[in-house]
Amino acid sequence: MTLVSWSPFREFEDLFSRYGAVPTRRLSAGGVNSERESETWRPVANISETKDEYLVKAELPEVSREDVEVTVNDGILTIKGERRMEATEETETQHRIESFYGSFARSFSLPADVDETAIQAESKDGVLKIHLPKTVIEKPKAIEIKVS
Repeated sequence: MTLVSWSPFREFEDLFSRYGAVPTRRLSAGGVNSERESETWRPVANISETKDEYLVKAELPEVSREDVEVTVNDGILTIKGERRMEATEETETQHRIESFYGSFARSFSLPADVDETAIQAESKDGVLKIHLPKTVIEKPKAIEIKVS
């Protein structure tokens, strides 16, 4: 057993985190969240850029490829999916569950120079990588209008 120093601030953090989302959380008699699926979570995403493409890396631990949907519609990239809670044995007692489970969705506005028809996605080791290739944008040409 590990000894942990008492901190009144940690007690407040635990209290606020436990009751901050009262309508969406249900606690079992043991105090362990039994229906984490009802909580919302947003996977973190990192976005980078090279001269050829933008790259979105979304961290999706324990989310299978089949449970992820990536779409582009009207200049908006959307990542939707679900992280399912692992089934536990009846002999196993959960003391604390801090992982988030359930449905998630993230949306990002795409820059104008993204070639939406060439977007590719891959999933490996819990990281979803979405490659957004750049395309050349034709600059509008000025048209001179003669005033009569």
